[in-house]
Amino acid sequence: MNYKWNYQPLTEEQKNESIELAKELNIHPILGQLLQQRNIKTKEEVERFFQPDLKELHDPFLMQDMDIAVDRLNKAIGSKERILVYGDYDVDGTTAVALVYKFIRQIYSNITYYIPDRDDEGYGVSKQGIDFAYEDGVSLIIVLDCGIKAVKQIAYAKKKGIDFIICDHHVPDEVLPPAVAILNPKRLDNTYPYTHLSGCGVGFKFMQGFAINNGIKFRRLKPLLDLVAVSVASDIVPICGENRILTFHGLKQLNRHPCVGLKAIIDITSLTKKDITTSDIIFKIGPRINASGRMQSGKEAVDLLVENNYQLAREKAEQINQYNEARKDLDKGVTEEANRIVDEYKELDSKRSIVLYNESWHKGVIGIVASRLTEEYYRPAVVLTRTENYATGSARSVPGFDVYKAIEHCRDLLDSFGGHTYAAGLSMRVENVPIFAKRFEKYVAENILPEQTNAVLQIDAELEFKDITKKFLKNLQRFEPFGPTNEKPIFSTHHVYDYGTSKVVGRNQAHIKLELVDNNSNSIMNGIAFGQSSHVRYIKTKQAFDICYTIEENIYKKGEIQLQIEDIKPRIDS
Repeated sequence: MNYKWNYQPLTEEQKNESIELAKELNIHPILGQLLQQRNIKTKEEVERFFQPDLKELHDPFLMQDMDIAVDRLNKAIGSKERILVYGDYDVDGTTAVALVYKFIRQIYSNITYYIPDRDDEGYGVSKQGIDFAYEDGVSLIIVLDCGIKAVKQIAYAKKKGIDFIICDHHVPDEVLPPAVAILNPKRLDNTYPYTHLSGCGVGFKFMQGFAINNGIKFRRLKPLLDLVAVSVASDIVPICGENRILTFHGLKQLNRHPCVGLKAIIDITSLTKKDITTSDIIFKIGPRINASGRMQSGKEAVDLLVENNYQLAREKAEQINQYNEARKDLDKGVTEEANRIVDEYKELDSKRSIVLYNESWHKGVIGIVASRLTEEYYRPAVVLTRTENYATGSARSVPGFDVYKAIEHCRDLLDSFGGHTYAAGLSMRVENVPIFAKRFEKYVAENILPEQTNAVLQIDAELEFKDITKKFLKNLQRFEPFGPTNEKPIFSTHHVYDYGTSKVVGRNQAHIKLELVDNNSNSIMNGIAFGQSSHVRYIKTKQAFDICYTIEENIYKKGEIQLQIEDIKPRIDS
């Protein structure tokens, strides 16, 4: 991909402030610059950023309806009502269900959980799920990571004598469902100070409120933070404010004392001997939990996450790992087919969006395919498949463009939709797909900004190899956890050369293992450039080139530094 490198220079005032802060903290000036870019300007703010404190979590009762939700749960427990914990089949939903179920289960046994089937029931609260609850004698359903648009379904449940408490973080409509309580920081009448919680995060706040009301110590909640960290990283929500606190301590829990189910996943993914980061969750842990709902049943993921016997958890994790391998094969085939369609599309250059429909594509992987299309062609993408008489699918977006608003603009064509700024789900009658594609394209073309249509790498700072020391890496690691609003810093170095030992590696010779030197240093720096073997011929000519990269610890050599090369640009003046 032909990336544009976008630098983020500081003003002279900001530069001076960052230098002074770096001196006060005894860190490299570039690290002071990174803090300034994150609007962290004082020693006290640095301490809060580097050492997030659980005492800084907001009072859960600041959230609209929290007192009502806690009272209703207390009433259910006091009256020995049957409680059902209901959630979405993705990582955020299954971790949320596991968290709420595990916490309540410690003190109350008349509780069960339910995850809808992706193929039979689709996203969100289903009539089938409500009927199951009714037949099981349930009178209270706690729904997590969905439900905010389930107006008809919850009205149907109400007629059957079933109350709902909604814990969601998706954008609501003006008309809210007739639930007893709706916990959602994106409500129009929101009173909560932080709006970016994951679905699991909202569930955690509910349990925190319940614990406070019942005099249960916070230490009983703390072990569940590993599930919150997995949800925050996997759902790609901002890792700032309260999410940073929850994720920071959740990662500590995940690394030191993960729940049995997550320990089993960690063991089968060979993460046991490394410090697990948000990247490990996104690329290794999250996809396996997701694969259960994509390929079989999301309930199996919850079964794993609530399991207390390691041997049984290991068997469940192995099964889910097999689902993930099958998902990879399916994803690869559908992606290749989708790419062929797009590559043959003659009007692609004039289009600002991609909408694809194929009734034979597997419903479980179309969200992944939409993400791949967005990354490859740098356009908002919608991928749809057929479910009975409906086209159902997923949308993904490029940085800065709100795909949810684009879909909402076409709502009169849709049966249902929901989601976030960068990811959404939707369903419509099959015959509406052509007009939806035209309307969606028109909205995107009229609203997307020119800079949002190009592949851009945001470069945080320029470095020389002599700056990249073990101390620099150690201080850089204190910026973790990384994610939206606190992205992993990307650095650039200009005029670098092959030391003479760089070579292509990998099963398909797709990657380059690099040993580099720069103009101003005698240091040899190791790097890996995934999928960039096309550059190797130029690199071996011993001519200069520029690189941008993230700085990593070599997982095979503890303490050793390795650059992960994001892009390589030959020098025009070399």
